[in-house]
Amino acid sequence: MIKFFLSAGAIWAGLAVVLGAFGAHAFRASLEASGRFDTFETAVRYQMYHALALLAVGILLRQSPEITRWLNWAGWGFLAGSLIFSGSLYLICLTGARWWGAVAPIGGLLMIAGWVAFLLAVYRSR
Repeated sequence: MIKFFLSAGAIWAGLAVVLGAFGAHAFRASLEASGRFDTFETAVRYQMYHALALLAVGILLRQSPEITRWLNWAGWGFLAGSLIFSGSLYLICLTGARWWGAVAPIGGLLMIAGWVAFLLAVYRSR
């Protein structure tokens, strides 16, 4: 799981940079015209935050094998949560289908669960 979370974090961070650049340059006029530029920026921001969290999980898995279970839960919460949260916001921006907004809270709850698991990992570590 160490390589998985480190790889996922690196890919997720790189993709956030690409999407952020795309949104700021190629897609900006369209996003501003539809009033969705802030939504797109929020999606990119949360994606990047959780990419960094995934990297932290991978690093800590290597250093603290006694808390593997909690770190794995944290990593999956960060990955699935940010995919669902940011993904639903991207879909709102790209399709205009506002009903995707009903999906975003599921991702938010998974991200929160990831942070709770991360906190438990911290308290169970040496």
